[in-house]
Amino acid sequence: MAEREITPEERQTVIELVARARAAMAAAESFDQARVDRLCRAVAWAGGNLATATRLAEMSVAESGMGSPEPSRRGKVLGILRDALRQKSIGVIEEIPEKGIVKYAKPAGVIAGLIPVTSPYVTPIGIAIYALKCRDAVIFAPHPGSRRTTNETVRLLRAALQELGAPADLLQCVERPSIPVAQALMASCDLTIATGGPPMVRAAYSSGKPAYGVGAGNATMVIDDSADVAEAAKNSAISKTNDHGSGCSADGNLVVDSTIYDALLAGLQAEGGYVVNAEEKELLRKAYWDEHGRRTADTIARPAHAVAQKAGFSLPAGKTFLIVPEDKIGKAHLFSTEKLGIVLAVFRYSGFDMALDIVRRIFETGGRGHSCGIYSFNDDHINRLALMAPVSRIMVRQIQSRANAGTFTNGMPMTSSMGCGIWGGNITNENISLKHYMNVTWVSRPIPEDKPSEEELFGEFYNSTTFDSPVVAR
Repeated sequence: MAEREITPEERQTVIELVARARAAMAAAESFDQARVDRLCRAVAWAGGNLATATRLAEMSVAESGMGSPEPSRRGKVLGILRDALRQKSIGVIEEIPEKGIVKYAKPAGVIAGLIPVTSPYVTPIGIAIYALKCRDAVIFAPHPGSRRTTNETVRLLRAALQELGAPADLLQCVERPSIPVAQALMASCDLTIATGGPPMVRAAYSSGKPAYGVGAGNATMVIDDSADVAEAAKNSAISKTNDHGSGCSADGNLVVDSTIYDALLAGLQAEGGYVVNAEEKELLRKAYWDEHGRRTADTIARPAHAVAQKAGFSLPAGKTFLIVPEDKIGKAHLFSTEKLGIVLAVFRYSGFDMALDIVRRIFETGGRGHSCGIYSFNDDHINRLALMAPVSRIMVRQIQSRANAGTFTNGMPMTSSMGCGIWGGNITNENISLKHYMNVTWVSRPIPEDKPSEEELFGEFYNSTTFDSPVVAR
């Protein structure tokens, strides 16, 4: 189907949204660090207090059918607020005396925030905190499948701004989202933060304006023979079932040493996993993907019993995720690809070289640049995985779905948006955090000369053979 043109009414809506955002930024230009920090706290509380977060989570599930009604991602709001409050974002933010460098922060401008259907309230709150900290304005473009939840979230954040006498239009939301509106918005704003599917990320990069996009996940966890099997099973179950596996960081594949494979499988079942048999595996494949290999929308981030029911089999009570023993890898073998739900593929290996080869082959099917993890106390294994895995982040003995985007027990910057680097078609490997929401001016003062001699720079090649071709007279 051909993509439709933007309507005159939609174009005018975008023009008005951007104009109001720029006016709000101008009104906030004089806000000092203390005032923007207060605004960050206010909007974080408005959308992230337990009662409101619970209501928004329930609203999200009722609207989209995806995810869990428990506000399991609320902790991300707290973490983003913590990180934002601990950093400077106005005036001088860093000094390097030995280099004569002083850095000054400036706003990035008006930001287009593309919000995914799987995170319609936490992602807007996180973007709002970082943007307000830098005196940016944001226009949120929600996914049509969760637009009411995102609009309600932004309404709450705007009310918090108004309560403190700040311009509410620092945060706005498109009421009737569409692809043409999102494209016009990205082309009109100064920066796009695109947290969503590959088509929207590609559109952000082709908008003609700077953009931070994210890549697809296919999180793969190696569990070696030194692992704490009970810990690995428990953490994998938590990661897989958190928000019914809606996040791109949720465990998708486990690569397990053969000597602990049976114990790990038993541990996963004790944590709520159900091992499908060969017949159920084929039924699940047909329910989870259509005939073209595309994920079926009504199985994304849905409860395990609902997925099983659609597939045509039933689950015992207490089972919350589906375990698929697998030994085939590739785009034609769909259980080795990204799953976005409660299905977990489990591979067996003998010898760590085989584990690394399985990881390599899995990422050739998709998910390059995103993440993997390892349950191991063997530093050589951790190092070897880190040297070869084409990913931007590797979590060691952690709940992957939480740890990738930062937790209170690791040092990753808190975020809802994760860059996947050149591997994933993104401009950065980093977690999108405060520094990505600002412009920075470098002021350089003279320092004593720091110029090594040519002999020191060229080393063994100094005064060695040169390769000039002789000039031939004509």
